[in-house]
Amino acid sequence: MRSRRPLPVDRRLRPRYLNVTPAPDPVTPRCAVFDVCGGCSRQDIESGAQSREKQSTLQRHLRETAGIEPESYEPLPPVTGPQWNYRRKARLAVRMVRRKGRVLVGFREKRGNYVTVMDDCEVLAPGLAELIRPLRVLLDGLAARETIPQIEVAAGEAAEHHFRPEASLVLRHLRPLDPGDLHRLTEFAVQWKLQMYLQPGGVDSVHRIYPRHGPERLYYHLPEFGLRLAFHPMDFLQVNAAVNRRAVRLVTDLLALGPEDHVLDLFCGLGNFSLPIAGLCAGVTGIEGSADMVARAEENARANGLDNAHFFTADLYRWNTEAPWAAQAYTRVLLDPPRSGALETVPLIAAGGARKLVYVSCNPESLARDARELARRGFYLKSAGVMDMFPHTLHIEAVALFERA
Repeated sequence: MRSRRPLPVDRRLRPRYLNVTPAPDPVTPRCAVFDVCGGCSRQDIESGAQSREKQSTLQRHLRETAGIEPESYEPLPPVTGPQWNYRRKARLAVRMVRRKGRVLVGFREKRGNYVTVMDDCEVLAPGLAELIRPLRVLLDGLAARETIPQIEVAAGEAAEHHFRPEASLVLRHLRPLDPGDLHRLTEFAVQWKLQMYLQPGGVDSVHRIYPRHGPERLYYHLPEFGLRLAFHPMDFLQVNAAVNRRAVRLVTDLLALGPEDHVLDLFCGLGNFSLPIAGLCAGVTGIEGSADMVARAEENARANGLDNAHFFTADLYRWNTEAPWAAQAYTRVLLDPPRSGALETVPLIAAGGARKLVYVSCNPESLARDARELARRGFYLKSAGVMDMFPHTLHIEAVALFERA
C-alpha cells in the first residue's frame, strides 16, 4: 500500500490474519458479485462482528507472539467509518476476453487470475465506481486493448468551489499507444474531468497526458487540524478518508502532546501524521525511505505554513546513528511502518529518551513481534485496538500505545 522500494519480508509475516469461520452474524451481501469478486471477503457478516473479529485476531497475535495477555492493557474502541463507498484508491485489473467479446475492468476474482465481470463497486468511492462501465467501453475501442493489464484509480477531495471530487487514472500499457488511442484517452479525461496518466514501464515512467499544465496533484483534507495535503496519484495514502481522519485524531490523543514535546515520526510518508502533530508541539522530525515522499511532506509543510516540521530521507532498516536527526532528543516517537514492521528501529528507539511510543500497524503479526522486542527493552503495552480501514476484508490495521516502564 505504500509507495516504497520493495523490502525483504519474512515469510512468516505474510497476511494470514483471520481464521475464517462461519459468519457469526450473517447478513445478505450487498454486492451482486460478492461470491466471485476478490475485492471483498466479509460482506456476509455484520460490520460490528467484523470489527470484533479483527480485534480478537489482534489480541491473539499479541498473546501468542509477545506473551501479552488482553487483561494487561486497555482495549481501544475500534476506529470505524462508512462501510460502503469508502475506498479512494485502488488497482483495477484489465483483460480482453475474446470468448466474451469485450474488455473487463474490475478486481480479480477470489479464485484464480480472472477479472470479475462488474459494472459497479460498493466499496469504491462514488467518483471511481461510476467509471467502471465507461472505462470498459473506452478500452473496448482502443487498438491497444489487449496490452493494457491494469489501471490505478485515485480520488481526491473536492475543493470548496467544486462540486465533484478530482480523480485520476494511471493506465499501464505494455506497448506504445498510437495517436488514435491517445486522442480517445484524452477525450475521456476531458469528459469525466480526470487527470490521465500513462505508465509504459516502471513507476518512474508514469507521466500525465491530460491536463498538459498545472500541478500533478490530488488533495485531501484533515479539517480538524485545518490541513490540506497534496499527493501524487502513485503516492501511498490511507484509502479510507473517514477512518484516516479518526486515526489521526486518535494518534495525536495517544501521544498526549504538549508545547515542549519533540516528536520523531518514522516512516512518515507525505506527512499524514507529522503535520497534524506539528501543530500541537514544539516540533516534529519525519523520516521516510522514499525521497519522493519526503519531498511531498516538505511541500505539504510549506503549503500549510508549518515551519517546525522537518523531513529527511533514510533507510530505516539500516539506521545511521550519526545522522544529525538521529542524534537529537525526542520525547515522543511515532511508528507507521509497512507490513514487514519496524524491528530494526527498536534498539535505537529504546536507547533514546522518549517516554511514549505510538505504533500504527498494517500487520498484527509484525506488530506483535515488535511488541515483544519493545517489552524486552523496557516498554510496556498500555493500550491497543484495531482501525477498520478496509471494511469487508481480512485486512487489519491497528494502533498501539507503548510507554517506558
